Amino acid sequence: MKKRLVVAVVWLAIGLGVPAFAQQKDTIDPRMTQQIREVTIKYDAAFNSHDASAVAALYTKNGVEVTDTGPVKGREAIEKSYAHDFQSWHPSNRATTVDRVMAIGNEVRARGRWSESLNDNGSLSKHEGYYSWIMVREGDNWKIHRSTFSGKIDTHQE
Repeated sequence: MKKRLVVAVVWLAIGLGVPAFAQQKDTIDPRMTQQIREVTIKYDAAFNSHDASAVAALYTKNGVEVTDTGPVKGREAIEKSYAHDFQSWHPSNRATTVDRVMAIGNEVRARGRWSESLNDNGSLSKHEGYYSWIMVREGDNWKIHRSTFSGKIDTHQE
């Protein structure tokens, strides 16, 4: 009877300990969360100044941005895509917030909301939506390896 009780207690300890250990492994250091937030600040600054090169520099060399028209693969293609968008749509007032940061293995996943204004031939509209980034460390910097954006167009602003 005592042997069964000891075995049950050991299995219970292992069963409770493994999930706790797994949670610790994937727990984000507050400094890391701040570093990810700093990437969003750099992203917004580059976006708002229409600097396609600076936006693309936040991506890994083989980064992918999934858009509503399909994936854009590689830093050079991402830069070209942003340059086209900046010339065509004239976006401004980009604001990106981080709602959640999670560590999964060697990657960090960040998700949150974005909003921006567009001036399309004198007509101002507001766009907003959600994003998800898979980020990896390159040297001392976090880089976006894969990004996905979804969104909607709000009513026209005057």
